[in-house]
Amino acid sequence: MEIKYRIGVMPGPWPAGADGGPDFFWRFVETCEKSAIDSLWFSERLSSPIPVPEPITAMAAIAARTSRLKFGPSVLITPFRSPVMAARELAMIDYLSSGRMLPAFGIGVEQEREFLAAGVPFKERGRRTDEAILVMRRCWDEDEVTFDGEFWKLDRITVLPKPIQRPFPLWIGGNSEAAMKRAGRLGDGWIPSFIAPPKLKEGVDKTQAFAAAAGRQVPVDHFGVLFYFCLDDDPARAQSMAAPFIPRNRVDDATLAQCTAFGPPALVRARLEQYVAAGASKFILRPMCPSDRMLDQLARLGSDVVPDFHAR
Repeated sequence: MEIKYRIGVMPGPWPAGADGGPDFFWRFVETCEKSAIDSLWFSERLSSPIPVPEPITAMAAIAARTSRLKFGPSVLITPFRSPVMAARELAMIDYLSSGRMLPAFGIGVEQEREFLAAGVPFKERGRRTDEAILVMRRCWDEDEVTFDGEFWKLDRITVLPKPIQRPFPLWIGGNSEAAMKRAGRLGDGWIPSFIAPPKLKEGVDKTQAFAAAAGRQVPVDHFGVLFYFCLDDDPARAQSMAAPFIPRNRVDDATLAQCTAFGPPALVRARLEQYVAAGASKFILRPMCPSDRMLDQLARLGSDVVPDFHAR
């Protein structure tokens, strides 16, 4: 099959206070819409010490303001929502945007206090995610759904309008083997972060093995990765610019060096090719830089990296 290689972006550190208001949000969106960037992605946190745009409302707004960009959450914290409500919201955004929604799901961060705030038992997050995926799929695919699960009971529920995309692609985030198993058994794609290219290759193989054991296959062009970048012709200057914004204690330094690209465009292209060799074709790049440099970083990515990579 012909594989399309695509680069989307996630916002870097969001400006605090008035600097991060609606004007900045729309300039961010416009920068991407006018470039060759394929898609916009938004992380989800229930509680954060820094501003984090809420993904559902952000995507609905972008659907109304743009005509080309695709968009998705990376990722929705699945246990926080009723799956019927989530299915309805995502289907409606896909409907209004003429099929530009890219839904992706995960179990959330290891922060039990966020689950307490959401009224969801932390230890149930994996089981709730699996059951929610089953419910959402049925709501998108079937005219009427009756379901008797551990967490949700549905009696002749209909979700309309349906998504434009049929089937509606459902991506799974996360680096763990449980996430790979979830992607293989229940998902249509797998997109981890903070993962080095050799480990991504292992994950692709494991995901397909889990899929085969369930009598299915994940499309070969539905594997991707999220990684951090900072563009500067001087790698030392790029590293210095990015360093204050890199999350700590996610991975060791050796892995971090393999799953980021801080330097000139050629370094970003080389990192992309390493991931392509490992089986990835869809990418989310996130700029690590001061917030007042974010739009410049995205503009340069859109001009110096994205067009040639999309044409490969």
